[in-house]
Amino acid sequence: MIDFGAETLILTHDAMAEGVHYLAGQDPADVAWKLVASNLSDLAAKGAEPLGVLLGYQLGADDARFVAGLGEVLAHYNVPLLGGDTISATGAQVLGLTALGRATHRPVPSRSGAQAGDTLWLTGPVGAAMLGFEALKASNGDSLAYRRPTALLAEGRALAPVVSAMMDVSDGLLLDARRMAEASQVTIDIDTQAVPIATPEARRDEALRWGDDYQLLFALASGTSPTITAHRIGRVLPQGPAPLLLDGAEPSGTLGYEHR
Repeated sequence: MIDFGAETLILTHDAMAEGVHYLAGQDPADVAWKLVASNLSDLAAKGAEPLGVLLGYQLGADDARFVAGLGEVLAHYNVPLLGGDTISATGAQVLGLTALGRATHRPVPSRSGAQAGDTLWLTGPVGAAMLGFEALKASNGDSLAYRRPTALLAEGRALAPVVSAMMDVSDGLLLDARRMAEASQVTIDIDTQAVPIATPEARRDEALRWGDDYQLLFALASGTSPTITAHRIGRVLPQGPAPLLLDGAEPSGTLGYEHR
């Protein structure tokens, strides 16, 4: 973040690798969409308006489809391609994108601002990307949520003036909630039944740990109402032995996807 007068320039960069963030052989148009949307989601979490993107592209088997998808997603969000670079390389494809945005509200929301006594909120259901991934692998069913996620830019700008902390859910709700708790030096307690899910109830625990849904997770001071439709899913407590609790107890197992 770089302050410019009354505004703040937001810069974010994410990379995607074949076989990790998307399936080998997946439609390059969908890969382009996800690459842009996932970066714009980072801007949404800062309450920022996109100014443009810079693309690092490794030439692949169907560059025309990638260009088509890139044009679609940039037109959808009305974001210009400002420049970048292309390379030729062997092995699994790796792509990178830098997104630039302007935030007009200060302080700019971050994951480190949650305070004990805050309430915890989520913009929408999790688990849709998980089902979409499974449908894509099986070549059967609706895979759109995984292939072409949505960046909640308008929602992020609406929330920026009222939140004490905010981040997007990219690696799993539980893992990202723990990250918010650690950054804010608090404990977050999630009411698991209050979390909206896009899966059957039997898969609730999986939905809370899967990523790629790009919902916004945010904290509000007690007595503050969200400026958009959202779901209250927990509370912020003083820092305790564990940064994250589920229904008052420390969770076990993997909380989400970690790059290790």
